[in-house]
Amino acid sequence: MTVQPLIQCRGLTKSYRKGDTLITPLRSLDLDVAAGEFLALMGPSGSGKTTLLNLIAGIDSPTAGELRIGGQDIARLSRSRLADWRSDNVGYIFQLYNLVPVLTAYENVELPLLLHRLSRRERHARVAAALQLVGIADRHDHYPRQLSGGQEQRVAIARAIVTDPKIIVADEPTGDLDAESAAAIMDLLSRLCDELGKTLVMVTHDARCAARARRTLHLEKGQLIEPGRLESREAAA
Repeated sequence: MTVQPLIQCRGLTKSYRKGDTLITPLRSLDLDVAAGEFLALMGPSGSGKTTLLNLIAGIDSPTAGELRIGGQDIARLSRSRLADWRSDNVGYIFQLYNLVPVLTAYENVELPLLLHRLSRRERHARVAAALQLVGIADRHDHYPRQLSGGQEQRVAIARAIVTDPKIIVADEPTGDLDAESAAAIMDLLSRLCDELGKTLVMVTHDARCAARARRTLHLEKGQLIEPGRLESREAAA
């Protein structure tokens, strides 16, 4: 019996206009991602990595093609239904954390839960569990300015997982961290896949971070580059 991938992209294309210029960051891309997989996306700036991440996360919509997640073509959802789908299924981890400075760590993590029909007690239980999982429970009452960069990113990860999403997308999650903090964050992201079965798609420029993923794909000019072609280009360089 063939197991259907959790994420399926077929002919996925994204274009937009900038003045009189048509820009196409993704061109007819095909991609399968299995449930529970840790996938790293690499490539030069402007290659379409973040565009692909935003499409998978339901933040943006494709110009053409299919994007099926769990068998549902999310490209065909209305804006309101897509927002509901995203709230239930996706957690997003940003490079620069995107924490609300006037809220404590606890309150930042609780934010996504306010969109769900949960009691205060249920929200508290989920926030406490997420903060405990990322090792930041003792900083629950601290504001972002009182935390180190690594601690801020842990809070951001707790916020991404507190709704128990199927998919976690991470855009350069270690790009603003020192080497020690980056290694700790990568350990945490690996645990999310290995222990909790989350599907993780990560954009990174760091080969050491990409090596922690189960699979690494390279994008160039909006298209996936096959490993053999990539190795030939690197050898020629």
